[in-house]
Amino acid sequence: MGLWDLFRRAPAASAAPAMPQAQAAQWYPLLDDALATVLSEGRESGSGQLVSAHTALLNSAVFRSVSLISSAIGMLPLHLINQETKAKATEHPLFKLLHQEPNSWQTSFDFRKLMQRRALVKGNGFARIVWSRGKATALIPLDPDAITPVQNPDWTVSYKFNRTAGGSVMLAPEEVFHLRGESEDGINGISLVFQAREAIGLALSADKAIARVFRNGSFIDGTLQTDMALSDEARANIRDSWAARYGGAENAGKTPLLDHGLKYVVTGSTAKDAQTNETRARQIEEVARIFGVPRPLLMVDDTSWGSGIDSLGQLFVQYGLNPWFEAWQQAIGRSLLLGADKDNYTAKFNASALERGNMEAQGSFFAQALGAGGAQAWMTPNEIRDVLDLPSHPDGDKLTNPMTAPATPAVEKSTDAPASA
Repeated sequence: MGLWDLFRRAPAASAAPAMPQAQAAQWYPLLDDALATVLSEGRESGSGQLVSAHTALLNSAVFRSVSLISSAIGMLPLHLINQETKAKATEHPLFKLLHQEPNSWQTSFDFRKLMQRRALVKGNGFARIVWSRGKATALIPLDPDAITPVQNPDWTVSYKFNRTAGGSVMLAPEEVFHLRGESEDGINGISLVFQAREAIGLALSADKAIARVFRNGSFIDGTLQTDMALSDEARANIRDSWAARYGGAENAGKTPLLDHGLKYVVTGSTAKDAQTNETRARQIEEVARIFGVPRPLLMVDDTSWGSGIDSLGQLFVQYGLNPWFEAWQQAIGRSLLLGADKDNYTAKFNASALERGNMEAQGSFFAQALGAGGAQAWMTPNEIRDVLDLPSHPDGDKLTNPMTAPATPAVEKSTDAPASA
């Protein structure tokens, strides 16, 4: 009997002639959400925990890592840049889609955060592209579980989309914006949750073990001892009475009252408890390694913050976010720009807000960029003002050192009365 035979209803016995097996078998929808998860996306880890996109996010380290990366991708400015002038291409319709409003119900932050979250957890983020006169005018997120990339004989990739109302449709390559993560075949992205299911499963098991201690365990750290011989009934009564009075987190701190020669002996925490705590700490490190997030950004207080926070931010940008920046930028160039626009425009994240040091370090850097110390200036005042999100200045486009440039002579106001006509 096959797996699916378990879900078939056996034909009722009757005097009527038996129907062919293919007609007698009846199928019924899966009503159990947990069972549906097992059959669709869940994978059991070595620890016995079912690890899926949903259960993995129940672990705080996984949730924080996914939220941190997807929020950073969503909040950082994403601009369409003119390749020739290096200026923001605000006149192009794609600029608004990337920077402000990809569709009528999402902001750019909402859209990019959702797409990045799906790429991390499920390996792929998909969006339907709406075109008008050769320009992308809207991006509609699509459920990754409902899409299957298919490579055609001519090496192009189409996308089979299973509609919610039933049936499927093949979408052409130019109709789908595809953001993929790590990939083994260059077509389908790999879910980090799936790849890390053993580490995440162990983390979930450790969390569950601690939770069961709080739910069922005694918070009085010791044992009951007596020299009296106890019957099985007496042992059961003592055990049940102790669990009712002192078991669970709500009974923590109560003072036990003992009789019948019972003695309370303090034992202290066990090696098993210490190992459980060590395992939980180790799994946070494993999760951080999987997603490329520095441990202190997961709120692990095991390092000096202070001035080191600037280096941590730069480390996160360089090794955690930069690969995703490139994935977004090149996917935009591949799918959302056509013809000459591919050569004339490029998408670019502005990560300067995350890479900036403290105010003193910023001041020193900008001073050198303007030519402090007699060096050749390589940034204009307006370029620096743009980095700081300040409006441009009428005289700020000259590549000169304001510290050595001659002062502009002041215009003297005449005190003479105007001549009469």
